[in-house]
Amino acid sequence: MKTNRSYSIISTISIVIIAMVANPRGFSQDTATVPTSRAHGVKKKSVPSAAELEVQQLRELVQAQQQQINQQGQQVDALRTQLQQVVDATQRASAAAQNIQSGADQAQNAALQAQQSAAEAQKVADKASSNAVDATTAVSLMQTETKDETRQLTALEAIAGRFRLSGDVRVRGESYNQSTLPDRNRARIRARIGLDGQINQDFVGGIAVATGSLGDPTSTNETLTNVFNRKTIALDRAFVTFNPVAHRWISLTGGKFAYTWQRTSATFDPDLNPEGFNEKFSFDFGGALKNFTVQGMELLYNESAAAQDSYAIGGQISARFQLGPWTATPSFLSLKWNRPDAILQESAFATQATTTGVTGSTSATTFGPFPTSGEGQGCAKGLGFPAYASCVFAPNGLTNATFVDSKGVPHFYSGYNYADFILNNQIQTAAKRLPVNLLLEFEDNLDAEAHPLNSKGIVQANLGSQNKEYGADFSLGQTRNKNDVQFGYAWYREEQDAAIASFVESDQRAPTNIIQNRFYVLWKLHTNTVASFSWWHGRTLNTNLENNAALFNTWSSANKGTTITTAGQPEPYLNRLQFDLIYTF
Repeated sequence: MKTNRSYSIISTISIVIIAMVANPRGFSQDTATVPTSRAHGVKKKSVPSAAELEVQQLRELVQAQQQQINQQGQQVDALRTQLQQVVDATQRASAAAQNIQSGADQAQNAALQAQQSAAEAQKVADKASSNAVDATTAVSLMQTETKDETRQLTALEAIAGRFRLSGDVRVRGESYNQSTLPDRNRARIRARIGLDGQINQDFVGGIAVATGSLGDPTSTNETLTNVFNRKTIALDRAFVTFNPVAHRWISLTGGKFAYTWQRTSATFDPDLNPEGFNEKFSFDFGGALKNFTVQGMELLYNESAAAQDSYAIGGQISARFQLGPWTATPSFLSLKWNRPDAILQESAFATQATTTGVTGSTSATTFGPFPTSGEGQGCAKGLGFPAYASCVFAPNGLTNATFVDSKGVPHFYSGYNYADFILNNQIQTAAKRLPVNLLLEFEDNLDAEAHPLNSKGIVQANLGSQNKEYGADFSLGQTRNKNDVQFGYAWYREEQDAAIASFVESDQRAPTNIIQNRFYVLWKLHTNTVASFSWWHGRTLNTNLENNAALFNTWSSANKGTTITTAGQPEPYLNRLQFDLIYTF
C-alpha cells in the first residue's frame, strides 16, 4: 500500500542520517585526494584512487539519496499533508461518526422511547381492547337488561292499559236553617280513588277507597272539625266480574260493588255500595228496542254465627228504547228483605257509637253514658229504642215503624218487599247541549202492614198502609263537556214504610215519611271540574206517625228537643243549602 512504501523510504533515510551522525569523518578518510604539483610547473593529471572512486560513488549515491530524500521529503510533506487531510478527514469522520453515533444514540433512545411508547400504546390498546370487550359485554348485558326491562315495561304498560285509575275530590260548604232551631254551618270534604279494569280477557275487577265514618255506608263526607285530626278512609269497593269475550251478554259480579241496576235515592243512597252477588244478562238490538236486560241480585248485609243470616234477594228487568230524539229506559225491580230486624240490633262498631252504657228493663237500671273514642252517628233514637249498643243502626235516623218486645228487643213493624218502577227519559233538543231529562218513579213496599202506628206506638186504623213512594226529577242540560250547564228540580213523597230508612238518601230532610223538594244547578268549569249548588227543601210528611223526624231525629246535635211541640203539627221546612266544587280524575 502507498502508506507502507512511504514508511520504508522514511526508514532508509533515517538509517543513513544516523550513520552520518555517528561517523562524520568516515567518508573523508576513505576518500583519496590527488595533489597538484606547482613546483615543476608541470601540471600533472590526477588519477583517482579506488577509494576516491568509492567516495565519489558514495557521494553520488548520497546526492542521489539526498535527491531521493528530498523527493521523499516532498513526498513525506505531501503524505503529511495527505495524512493531515486524512487525520482531518478522520476527525471529521470521527466527529461525524460521533454525531452519527449521537444521532444513533438519540435515534436508539427515540427508538427505545418509541418502543416504550409502542409498548405503552400496546398496553393502552390492550386495555382499550379489554375495555371494548367489557363495554361490548356491558352493552350486551345492558341490551339484555333493556330488553327485559322493555318486556317488563311492555307487560306493565299492557297491565296499565287494561286498568283505569279514577276518583274525585269534593269540597262542600253547607248550611241548615229551620224555624225553632239555631242555624248550622259546616264545611265537608269527600275523597275517593279507585282502580278497575281488565284482569284478563274474561274477568274485570276493581278496588276503591273513600273517606267517611266507618259506621255510615250512606255518606263519604268528612266534616272539617275535631282539632285538625286525620280523616277516616276505608275500603269502599272490591269486586270481580266475569264477562266472557265469547258471551258479552253475561256479567256475573261478586264482592262490594257499584250498583248494576237502575235505582234512585228513594231506595239506596248514591254513596252506598252494596255487597253480595249480581247476575246480569244484557242483549243489544238494532231497532227501536236497543237493549233488554234481566238481572238477579243477592245482597248480604248481616252474617250471623249464632242465628240465621240477613240478606235481600231480588231481580230487575229493564229495556232501552230509542224513537228519534227520545230515549226511554223503563225498569221494574223486585227486592225482598229477609230478617231485617238485625239492622235494629247492631253492635257499637256498626253504629259507630261514641258513648256506651247499660240499659235495663226500667230506667232505674240504666247506667251511662260513658264516652268512647271515635266518630259516628251512634244509636238511632226512636220510641223505646235502646240507648246503648246493641242498638238501632240508622246513620240518618230511623223513621220506619217499629215495636219493642217483652225482652226489650226492637223489631220492624212491617216487612219489606220493594216493587219499584222507574221510567228514565231523555229528549234531544235543537240545542245539543241542552237535552231534556225526566225521571219518574213509583215504589211500593208489598210487605208493609195495612195500618201504621201512631206516635205512641198504637195502630192508627184510620190511615192506610204507609208503603208508597212517588218521585219525579226534571232537568235541562248536561255536564259532559266544558261549560255545559244543567238546571234541575226533583220532588219526592216517600211514606214511612216505603223503604228501609237505614239505606236511603242521607242529604234529604229524613230517610222516609217526608215531602222533599230539591233545586239544583251544575256548571262544568273544565273537563274535570264541576261547580254545583243544591237547595234541599223538605219536611216530615206526617208527624202523627211513630219515629217521625220531627219528634226524634233533629239535625242539630245541640238541640235536645224537637221541631214541633205536639204530634200532628205540621213541621216547618228544613232548608239545606250545599255549595260543591268537584274535581274528578
